[in-house]
Amino acid sequence: MLTAAEVRATGEAIARMQLPSGAIPWPDGHVDAWDHVECAMALSACGLPDAARRAYAWLRDTQRVDGSWARSVRGATVEDPAAEAHHAGYVAVGAWHEYLVTGDDEFARVMWPTVRLALDWVLGLATPRGEIRWERDAAGVPGEFALLSGCASIYQALHCGVALGKLVSEPRTDWELAADRLGYLIRCCPEAFADKARFAMDWYYPVLGGALRGTKGVARLRSRWGTFVKPGLGVRCVSDQPWVTVAETCELVLALDACGMRASAEALLAAVATRRRPDGAYWTGWQYVNQQPFPAECSSWTAAAVVLAADALDGFSRGGGIFRDVPGP
Repeated sequence: MLTAAEVRATGEAIARMQLPSGAIPWPDGHVDAWDHVECAMALSACGLPDAARRAYAWLRDTQRVDGSWARSVRGATVEDPAAEAHHAGYVAVGAWHEYLVTGDDEFARVMWPTVRLALDWVLGLATPRGEIRWERDAAGVPGEFALLSGCASIYQALHCGVALGKLVSEPRTDWELAADRLGYLIRCCPEAFADKARFAMDWYYPVLGGALRGTKGVARLRSRWGTFVKPGLGVRCVSDQPWVTVAETCELVLALDACGMRASAEALLAAVATRRRPDGAYWTGWQYVNQQPFPAECSSWTAAAVVLAADALDGFSRGGGIFRDVPGP
């Protein structure tokens, strides 16, 4: 497992990428809300609260009046004005995580209007059956389908939003009902979602988000282990390419931990150590046929996934159980 000094160095690698605005971009300079939230969570978990709070301030400053965030922003310029449902939903996970780490009731109240507006916007993309369509395009038209990984993330977000609402004395039973419907669809109705089975995220996200746990969660994770896990290296991002990615590997660590599969989780987290750079950053991925980084970059959200996985296993912050303790079926 990572030492405290290594965790701190990885957090500082994320902080070095943060812009004066508080935004935490991809290596190419663009920002999306989901990965930005992941980075904010990691900054808080590893003891960099000022950087985390600047990241949350950026979310409040850039949320649009309808509750969404543009899919891609570069500096003050919106590159892609479309909005994705799971991007907006994830702010609830971040806000709840910040409360778990800090116990700061007042900050939870500061974030509540942002969370409330975001989740209401997300549920505006629900179909009559209950799945959440993946986007609203630049013209405001809802996407034609729902994504299993995105809806699994939204399932977690709704539960975090419900918990936050109770904390600030604004209960949202409608969000609870929406989460219950969504969880049922994730567990029982694969036809509700577009077929993205070649992507590892569609395999483990129903567990990571909390819709599948216990014996059903374990069975899900075992079902495609041989397809996606490359022993000693990590998780293949897609089933038909010789490319393992650190972020997907660490998300699977979180899913394994949530199902009590700790030995497997520890082995996978140990596997990503070879992708670590001396400054605490991590290569995004590794092409194991060519034996080289792919892409040749170190992304902020990859480092964030490492911190969150390490926290789940070592419990160095009070938010380490946020994926393990999502209310399940």
